[in-house]
Amino acid sequence: MGFIYKSCLLYTFLIFTSQTHQAQNADIQLLRKINVQRNPRLDASMQLISNTEAYIGIGLPVSVVIASYIKHDKILFQQGVNMCLALGASSVSTFILKRIVNRTRPGYTYPDIVAFENERSYSFPSGHTSNAFCTATSLSLHFKKWYVVIPSFLWAGTVGYSRMHLGVHYPSDVLAGALLGAGSAYATYKVNKMLKQYFAKKYPKSNTLVL
Repeated sequence: MGFIYKSCLLYTFLIFTSQTHQAQNADIQLLRKINVQRNPRLDASMQLISNTEAYIGIGLPVSVVIASYIKHDKILFQQGVNMCLALGASSVSTFILKRIVNRTRPGYTYPDIVAFENERSYSFPSGHTSNAFCTATSLSLHFKKWYVVIPSFLWAGTVGYSRMHLGVHYPSDVLAGALLGAGSAYATYKVNKMLKQYFAKKYPKSNTLVL
């Protein structure tokens, strides 16, 4: 639980610093280096990578559940549902925090930022990044193979970078989104594990499947 506690402290710090003048200056300066000084030849690629968040971020957890039905695998079904629950927790947390912080998108505040998307929702935290890191963390916790872990986090990190390249998020938005997504997946995984241990002790002869 130490990881969750430290993550909460860091996340609280990010929310606080995102509202301070000095931190905002550092945020926009880094964003200008990424967005204004970007390589235009990467624009199409970054838009494509950003769009994969919906297909991969949501598609993978659902695919695991579908695969469990096909294989009649109860453990795989449990893993898939747990991944879906983590994604739900990440999405709800992101939705709530966007409306608590109410941070305007960088493109509306700074005219020199080139925004590739006309996003109307608030900026902090990055929803694309939180969902990507949630899925990457869930996959890594349930399928602990290097060929799963490394590509998952490389993809999630690239999604986060693409949001800055496209001028729709500050660096602190992306960092907070990554922390929120990974934290949601980790917390869901740990809670499920504790529930399994609890029910195993209380009902040792039961075949109850904790999701």
